[in-house]
Amino acid sequence: MTLTKTPICDFGKKADNFNLKSTENKMISLNDVKGENGTLIMFICNHCPYVLAVIKEIVKDCKELKNYGIKSVAIMSNDPKVYEEDSFENMIQFANDNEFNFPYVIDETQEVGRAYGAVCTPDFFGYNKNLELQYRGRIRELKDLKPVQDGESELLNAMKMIAKTNNGPKEQFPSMGCSIKWFN
Repeated sequence: MTLTKTPICDFGKKADNFNLKSTENKMISLNDVKGENGTLIMFICNHCPYVLAVIKEIVKDCKELKNYGIKSVAIMSNDPKVYEEDSFENMIQFANDNEFNFPYVIDETQEVGRAYGAVCTPDFFGYNKNLELQYRGRIRELKDLKPVQDGESELLNAMKMIAKTNNGPKEQFPSMGCSIKWFN
């Protein structure tokens, strides 16, 4: 496990299209998950302790974001040969166990993860209604894999701001997590 931090938000960068298989065995494209007021694209996996520390909050935030016209999708780009826990079958179980209210898709070729510049899990990309990047930060501060504070997450607040103003916060703190396991 290599701790990796996300780079600074590249404000205005357009979202790349994708067409990936979901844990519900449907093909999901960017257009399928584009929200009226914004879109949250998350790179996660099943085994990462950083994802496990915040997965319940991710699900809760995504449910609330629907009220603001924001849709979400989670993409798993890790090489499941390196981490069997990230296999497609385990993705199905992980989505069910955590009651995902958004599609969970597999990036089997890792082309989507590379196109987005995803570096770790979790890695959050918050887009406005025009699919322009406005947030590339954390869900909240963690210390020893525990939330430092209660209340609304930085991710939720940023996405609500994007829904209302089409712009994300100027100050953003990088997400941290395990590096994505790329093919050799």
